[in-house]
Formats: sequence, C-alpha cells, structure tokens
Amino acid sequence: MKSEIELTLNGSAIAEHCEPRTHLADFVRDQARKTGTHLGCEHGSCGACTLLLDGEPIRGCLTLAVSCRGRSVTTIEGLENDEIIVSLRRAFKAEHALQCGYCTPGMLITARDIIQRFQALNDAELKHELAGNLCRCTGYVGIVKAIQRVMRERRGT
Repeated sequence: MKSEIELTLNGSAIAEHCEPRTHLADFVRDQARKTGTHLGCEHGSCGACTLLLDGEPIRGCLTLAVSCRGRSVTTIEGLENDEIIVSLRRAFKAEHALQCGYCTPGMLITARDIIQRFQALNDAELKHELAGNLCRCTGYVGIVKAIQRVMRERRGT
C-alpha cells in the first residue's frame, strides 16, 4: 500500500505517493525526477547519495522517504545557485577534481558542509572529513586542493 508524502524539495512543496520501503534517494530520482542524486553502494558507504535533510547531510540510500514527511530535502539541483557550491564547482574544475562525475554531487554537498563547519583544515583533517565519500577516479588530490582553495577564498587569504 502506497503512502503519501508531503515535503519540501529544493524549496518547493510536493506531495507524492510511494511504497513505505522506498529510500529517499530512489524517491527523489524516480518520483521527483531529481537525478543529480546518485546511487552507488546502497549501504551508506560511498556517499554518492548524499542529500540535505533540514540542512544536514544524510545518506539518501539509508533514509526512508516516509520518514521525511513535513521536512525539507535539498538535492544538488537545489543548490545550483548556492554561493559555496558555485565556488566549489569552479574550484573542482580548476583543480581537476572531477573525472567520471559519479561521486561529484555527493562530494560537493559534503564539501559544502565541511566549508560551513570549518574555516581551515589541514589535508589530513580534510581527508578525514571526506572519508564517507568515495571517489574511484581522482585519488582525492584535486578534491582536497579544490576544497582548500574555497576555504582560502572564504578566509580572504
């Protein structure tokens, strides 16, 4: 039996029906057609499905859509004009921090969260913060450089 879910997605109220076992990542991709959210491991280990729930990063593959009733969900599409995301996209390009792009939406959302929480981190600390987001292509060097670049820009150094 399908359940109705009313929530705010990327700033707009939506109401959809889904199976109670539907994960949030599947819901936003299949029902709401926001395909920037990727599914990788479906065990919460890779970070490709990272979304914001009430402004906090969560794993969309582990979160049931029905548990998000009345809450605010933001996908990478909802952050298109976000100041930090715009800076990160520019820095990811400049620092060659993307290759296949599969991890990129989750990586950007995680990087945004890191930048909001910290003014500066050394490379080891930053890698620790990124540990829940896997990238099989870049080796993280460019990703770390890109996030460091945005942190420096925001500090004005």
